[in-house]
Amino acid sequence: MMIVMLAPLLASLGSPAAPPRPAPPGQQARPAAAPARTGFDLEVLRQQVMLDRAGFSPGAIDGKAGANTTHALTAFEQAGGSGAGAAVDPLVRYRITPADAAGPFVAVPEDMMEKAALDSLGYASLLELLAERFHATPALLQQLNPRVTFAADQEIQVPNVEPMTVPVPPADAAKGEPAPSLPDVVITVGKAAKSLVVTDGGGKTVFYAPVTTGSEHDPLPIGEWKVNSVHPAPAFYYNPALFWDADSSQAKAKVPPGPNNPVGLVWIDISKEHYGLHGTPVPETIGRTESHGCVRLTNWDALHLAGLVKKGTRVVFTE
Repeated sequence: MMIVMLAPLLASLGSPAAPPRPAPPGQQARPAAAPARTGFDLEVLRQQVMLDRAGFSPGAIDGKAGANTTHALTAFEQAGGSGAGAAVDPLVRYRITPADAAGPFVAVPEDMMEKAALDSLGYASLLELLAERFHATPALLQQLNPRVTFAADQEIQVPNVEPMTVPVPPADAAKGEPAPSLPDVVITVGKAAKSLVVTDGGGKTVFYAPVTTGSEHDPLPIGEWKVNSVHPAPAFYYNPALFWDADSSQAKAKVPPGPNNPVGLVWIDISKEHYGLHGTPVPETIGRTESHGCVRLTNWDALHLAGLVKKGTRVVFTE
């Protein structure tokens, strides 16, 4: 299905609903040469890029056929596609800047108490930073650039998506209420489908993303809720009493913000106490593993979602 459905997908993208994405600040996006096919399928990669650009996220782009890409494609087709236009190149070139290479990078520990002792939970490496910026897995970037050491001033091939920008922690942590002028949308999270769909007032899908929604121990709370607030670059307030698998000897702790924070780069608080929609430090696991009941997305999808909601936005959790 992946390859057979590629032609109609390419024909329907590149319309006003899926405008060309800008290159990173100060850089001109330009097509990249076709890479050697090592460890990924170029046509699947092209499909994942097109879906991402159209607002139907396949999760972490890896160039491999899988459930997240299949479900995103199905959602795109069910939404009717959008207009007509020429396809874009799936890859562009990007020159690694000295600022990229400067980090700072962090050796991220597994233990929550050790995480809480750090000043921040930034990226562990330049490769991780670049992969997340371009919505990809680190393995894919290595496969696209087999002779690159990932250092300043090197030119690399990356997926042609809108680069993710890491938010800066707000000076006033209480300022979490999203802009009230945003149009009304409804967020629907499907437990079985492991998906999140945002629809506008007319029922049209304006965003789709794979999610991880809970587990046997912490099931998704089926029902209807509302968005209370949005917190970019949040700290995580760890309470071992709320986690069935926590170390009982641990104490409450404030875990610093950063992309490797347990809730990623944004927390969307909802009216169900202790629950929210948020990012993750492990984007490759979205749609494939379990969570502690909240709704996890890749950091870039969570940030995209945060830009669509406001206080009072309906959030519906379904089976």
